[in-house]
Amino acid sequence: MKPAYPPEIARFFAAGAFAVVGASTDRAKYGNKVLRCYLQHGLPVVGVNPRLAQVEGVPCHATLVAAAGVRAASVVAPPGAAAAIVADAHRAGVRHLWFQPGAEDPGAVAEAQRLGIEVIAGGPCVLVALGFRDV
Repeated sequence: MKPAYPPEIARFFAAGAFAVVGASTDRAKYGNKVLRCYLQHGLPVVGVNPRLAQVEGVPCHATLVAAAGVRAASVVAPPGAAAAIVADAHRAGVRHLWFQPGAEDPGAVAEAQRLGIEVIAGGPCVLVALGFRDV
């Protein structure tokens, strides 16, 4: 049985094509755990990191624009990168951004909302929302 998500989280998961911005090959980092969480739940996901070609067996792209077709992205990157990520998301047509705890920047969140991107910030982590087993 699927859990009842708050409306903004339900809309995020309904988007159906996901990216993890800040994907990492280091299994101890959240950029890897979040990507593995999507995979554990059978959700279509790609990584975004300009220094990697693949993470956990899925393609990794330099930008959201290069990832083509992503509709929703989890952001696991330093807050200082948030403004550039929002601009990239807007160019890519991403409709939903979920800033994982610690990745939020209030100015970037406001800019994303101004651009019509639905934002989740200052709330739960996708690992908690979906449920994650660190195996």
